[in-house]
Order: sequence, then C-alpha cells, then structure tokens
Amino acid sequence: MFLSKKSYTLEEATKKLEHYCAYQERCHQEVVKKLEGMQMIPEVIDVILVHLITHNFLNEERYAKTFVSGKLRIKYWGRRRLTFELQKKDISKFNINTALKSIDEEEYMEIFNSLAQKKADSIRETNKYKKRKKLIDYLLYRGWESHLVYDKANELIT
Repeated sequence: MFLSKKSYTLEEATKKLEHYCAYQERCHQEVVKKLEGMQMIPEVIDVILVHLITHNFLNEERYAKTFVSGKLRIKYWGRRRLTFELQKKDISKFNINTALKSIDEEEYMEIFNSLAQKKADSIRETNKYKKRKKLIDYLLYRGWESHLVYDKANELIT
C-alpha cells in the first residue's frame, strides 16, 4: 500500500508556516526545507517566503542574534563555531557580523573562563602535556579563538 502525503493549499501551507515560524525563530533554509517536505512547488515556496518576510514571521538578522545568544549561553560555543554554524545555514556575512557584535565582551570572557576552568578541573589526566592537549582540543572544538585557548591552557595547567 502506498501512503500519500497530505497536499496543502496555498492558504493552508501559509498558516502552517506562520505557526512554524511563530513557535521558534527560523532561518530561510529551515523554512524552505519544511515547504519542500510538504511537497510544495518552487513558485509557491517563493510566494510563502515573501509573505513570511513581509509579515515579519521570518527575519534572518533576528534569527542570527537569537541563535548566537542561545548557543553562547546554553552550549558555550565560541565565535568561530557560531560563525561556522550560521554559514552552514546560509546566513549572510552581514547578519553574522551583526549577531556577533551583539555579544557582550565581558559576558563572553566570563563564559570562556568558567568553561575552561570547569573542563580543566574535570580532566583526570596526570601527564600535564596530555591534560593541556585535552583542554585545548575541547575548547577549540567548541569554537573558541585559538589565542584565548592557548593562553588559558598555559595559565591553568602548569
């Protein structure tokens, strides 16, 4: 037996996507994927995107700022990882830079220092070189700038 996907009218799809965008900030790429999953044709996708943008359901600058503040405070990502993840979502360079400028430098350093200290304390390695390497790898993977990472590793592990 074949299971056919539900087909949507323009109005139904628009309402569904309005709810989808109102529930949580979305980027253009996520909305397009959702519409493609709903079996919508490219012309209808464009019409719905224009509607969502003009009615302020979809705003990439707002999305980028929300993404940056959320991932910084919850996942403790650094600027490099934030930039990379936003680029993967096809966010414009201008919006990425605007979002990164919205980060409070004092809060950024506070998060970095507490994350580095917490990780350094949790590494159960007796060899200081291996311990330093593990700390550096962890912080670089999280996207923190290399000059911060190496300075902090040398400060914490001697």
